[in-house]
Amino acid sequence: MMIRKAAAVAASMLMVLVFVSMNDEVSRFLASMKYGFADAVPSNASVDETVKAELRSVITAEAEKRRIAPVNAKIDRVWKAIPGYNGLEVDIEKTLEAALLAPAPSTGSIRYLYKEIEPEIQLKDLGPVPIYRGNPNKKMISLMVNVAWGNEYIDSILSTLKREDVKATFFLDGSWLKKFPEVAQKIQADGHEMSNHAYSHPDMKTLSRQAAYSQISKTEDLLKSTLKVNNKWFAPPSGSYNQATVQIAEEQGLKTVLWTLDTIDWQKPPADTILRRISANLEPGALILMHPTASTRDAIGGIIATAKAKGYKLGTVSETLSSSRVPPAVEGAG
Repeated sequence: MMIRKAAAVAASMLMVLVFVSMNDEVSRFLASMKYGFADAVPSNASVDETVKAELRSVITAEAEKRRIAPVNAKIDRVWKAIPGYNGLEVDIEKTLEAALLAPAPSTGSIRYLYKEIEPEIQLKDLGPVPIYRGNPNKKMISLMVNVAWGNEYIDSILSTLKREDVKATFFLDGSWLKKFPEVAQKIQADGHEMSNHAYSHPDMKTLSRQAAYSQISKTEDLLKSTLKVNNKWFAPPSGSYNQATVQIAEEQGLKTVLWTLDTIDWQKPPADTILRRISANLEPGALILMHPTASTRDAIGGIIATAKAKGYKLGTVSETLSSSRVPPAVEGAG
């Protein structure tokens, strides 16, 4: 009797250990799928080495066909500095790993996983050259809002951006930021990018070197002290600049950004006029200039809807000018 009880207990303990072991394997597998930890993936010991070799051979051959070369950043005669664009290639090891996890691994059911390849020449390598647009291969655009005066329409603009789940880049005049830090913090709290628009809206190309440096540095100091921002961009007021302006911004770690399309909202046009102007000229990499005006308040929802309808992703200036590809291509296809 005692022997039978002992045997039953031992069998029960063995089942628990097997269950725990299986549960641990399942947990590690789920972790690998969620977080991409290669060492968390249970090995498929049942896969024949011949099958594994065949899978690797097929994946390697297919990887050559699917590779998209990166595009280097360059200086264009018209558009000045144009960012590069990452290439795309099959991640052979991760693709093989995923294929081996299939219940019945075969060359006919491979899901290819990708990784981005950065270009050899990046925007930062081009030196002090102004930027008017993103890479034409990248179907992303940005709304850039220059703020130097007028707060009455900001709440409405922010409300539209939040409703549409769009992040814009706000270029702040330093004297405005000093006067209205709470408004700036509210914009920032919504996740928008905060950048430099000089200090007192001067004509930058007419300034002495010292004065131009001060205009940028004073606002940069305020962005850091008030908003804790690590900024990368400078938008000259009214688009006025010369090579000295660009050089001075570069010395402070900033790239000079202009715009591709202008809403001309300061002329107070009706919203439909702005929409027609933007819609007719929208293109990949476009930077769209606007201000916190009544015209922009009324037109911004339509601009966003038009861009989305045309298949554009909307992002900050940093996102649009980066070489990163528009997702979800990196995660896998085919």
